[in-house]
Amino acid sequence: MSHFLHTLLFGIYPYLAGTIFLIGSLLRFDHGQYTWKAGSSQMLSSRRMRLASNLFHIGILVIFFGHLVGLLTPHWVYAPFMSAGTKQVIAILVGGIAGIMCLIGGAMLAYRRLTNARVKASSSFMDTAIILLLVIQVTLGLLTIIPALNHLDGGVMLALAHWAQAIVFFQGGAADHLIGIGLIYKLHILVGLTIVLLFPFTRLVHVWSAPLGYLTRRYQIVRRRA
Repeated sequence: MSHFLHTLLFGIYPYLAGTIFLIGSLLRFDHGQYTWKAGSSQMLSSRRMRLASNLFHIGILVIFFGHLVGLLTPHWVYAPFMSAGTKQVIAILVGGIAGIMCLIGGAMLAYRRLTNARVKASSSFMDTAIILLLVIQVTLGLLTIIPALNHLDGGVMLALAHWAQAIVFFQGGAADHLIGIGLIYKLHILVGLTIVLLFPFTRLVHVWSAPLGYLTRRYQIVRRRA
């Protein structure tokens, strides 16, 4: 891979994906609020829907927050009480379990969307594309465990964290941190960035509307009819 292409994919593409993610989400909320929904198809077919949905959502939430904390927390924060190698082993164990849950649930949802006639008829192209992309992404994530087991010193994990922090905090030379990183890691990053880029054009926008207000609202008293 040439240096220019490497910089384009891992130094410029992340900002392109992030810009479309933010501006696209804002424009869709402003101009297309009737499309701002999860688009649940449970009423069309509920068979094994609860199991698949729970496995997928629990797995993907653990993966998301694990990546968020693991990649964006500077090494000096956890260095006094945890080595990079120990952190990598924890990431492999927790991420592996969550990844398997997400993969099973996602594969069940994708199969249902592709084979159930009623669900398929009510699905858009992007509905199918995004669930397949998510399944591919979590598969790539699980495949990264194989090379990770061969270098438990945490060196690659630190390189990935330095890249993510350089991107998020607008530091120069972010792509240089990924020079020499294995192809499977780079594919995992690129598919993830593509999901971020497509986010505003899919049902994933409902993530912005997570009903956190329900956690702090007052109880509602419902009385029975006399």
